[in-house]
Amino acid sequence: MKRRVLLLSALAMLGTATLPTYAADKIVVKIAGMKPDGEPETVGMKLFAKYVMEATKGKYDVQVFPNSQLGKEDAYIAQTRKGIIQMCATGTQTGSIWPAMAMLEAPMLYDNLEHAHRAMNGETFKLINQGFSEKSGLTTLNAFPLGFRHFYTKKPIKNVSDLKGLRMRVPNIPLYIEFAKNLGQSGQPMPFAEVPSALDQGTIDGGDSPFSDIVALKMYEIAPNITLSGHLLVIHSLYINNDFYNKLPPEDKKIFEDAAKRSAEDVWKMAAESEKKAIEEIKKGGGTIAEPSPEMKAALVKAGQDTWQLFYKTVPNAKEILESVKQYK
Repeated sequence: MKRRVLLLSALAMLGTATLPTYAADKIVVKIAGMKPDGEPETVGMKLFAKYVMEATKGKYDVQVFPNSQLGKEDAYIAQTRKGIIQMCATGTQTGSIWPAMAMLEAPMLYDNLEHAHRAMNGETFKLINQGFSEKSGLTTLNAFPLGFRHFYTKKPIKNVSDLKGLRMRVPNIPLYIEFAKNLGQSGQPMPFAEVPSALDQGTIDGGDSPFSDIVALKMYEIAPNITLSGHLLVIHSLYINNDFYNKLPPEDKKIFEDAAKRSAEDVWKMAAESEKKAIEEIKKGGGTIAEPSPEMKAALVKAGQDTWQLFYKTVPNAKEILESVKQYK
């Protein structure tokens, strides 16, 4: 009896943070995300879960928790780092751990989805992740797009001068705030859920989001002028706890890696089609779609490149990363 008590005490001291949870004879793998059902992040998580469970014949019970069910981004990233859950999906929030990760979403870095896709499957992605795993306790398994951010405003943006002084909602991320400033806008950090009421009350003039978000909240009903600025591509990734990942049997580890790559490729393929459908829905809902003028495009490029200065101060290999993207044009 005494030996049993000592054994139980020892197990308690070890804790369960980095140990997988078992449901019957299956190994439970929990993945947390922030986006609701139907959005690219959640689609990618569910496809990953499907591919792993199929390939391992149900050995792993991969459970997907979208829509911040396991807490906000900062909370579930911390849980994944500690091993309380095994995986999560997120974007440049990991830049607070390793500044280079914010470069996944550097403004005006990619010409189009194909350009970004090649860079994320190539040297650029590797350079950004260099040193991240050791620092964070996480391994980045893939990269997939949520879509390019476009401006939505109450009034039309016809030229560069129309951009100046606009009170635009931005995520509370230095990169986004700096880009707005470089465009001459007044960046107003606030949660996305508060945007409709802020537009109604006149607190802001507009904002910028991927089409998936614009359509999800029907932003085009309040701010009907959509400008295809495409100034920033939102890229998210699947992250896995290092302790859990490194303890996987080699054959299972490869299955996890293959499932991550396969699910990411699926989302890349869906991205272009999703943008076309979103444009159709916006037009049907009374919104207008406008292409930026060459002058405005040049202003966006300059503002984006000026924003890159942030990386030179915090990322040792920033120039190498930015140079690497050019080869994938």
